[in-house]
Amino acid sequence: MKGHSSSPAPLTDEELSGWFAGRLPDKLFTGPPTITADRDEILVVGNIDEPEIGADATEATRAAARSARIARFRGETRDARIRVARDAERLFGRKVSWGARVGDVEELFTTLGVPVMTRLRLEDRHVLDTLIDAGVARSRSEALAWCVRLVAQHQSDWISSLRQALTNVEKVRGEGPEVA
Repeated sequence: MKGHSSSPAPLTDEELSGWFAGRLPDKLFTGPPTITADRDEILVVGNIDEPEIGADATEATRAAARSARIARFRGETRDARIRVARDAERLFGRKVSWGARVGDVEELFTTLGVPVMTRLRLEDRHVLDTLIDAGVARSRSEALAWCVRLVAQHQSDWISSLRQALTNVEKVRGEGPEVA
């Protein structure tokens, strides 16, 4: 079909990080945020200032203070984050989600739960139903999400290698000849 143009290649995480670095308000985070993305969502998570509490505070006190600091950050920065998200969503065609980190406490907010269709055979459904019956999950959807998180946790090195291999394939494809 004459005049047909393919959609532009999606931006890499590095390119998205560059766009957000130029667009985010100064001092929103204490350093550059971590940007991760897939075809549906861009997640922006950054470190924020540690709350001032006494040196003799318990770990429970520290965790509560950090969580409260994240809640304050979420409320105080909402308008600025919405402005950036609207621009990014128009430009990249994906939803923007946010999160904040203080010490070892990280909270994500406004994240997407994207439905994914799959076909499972009887034995696979038995696995999900066992997780439901055991109280690990409330639904097959939640059980499947639990399984995906478990694989990501225990196979993270392999998943990272696989992602890098795919990035290399895309790079080589991009260097190939143009086909009309």
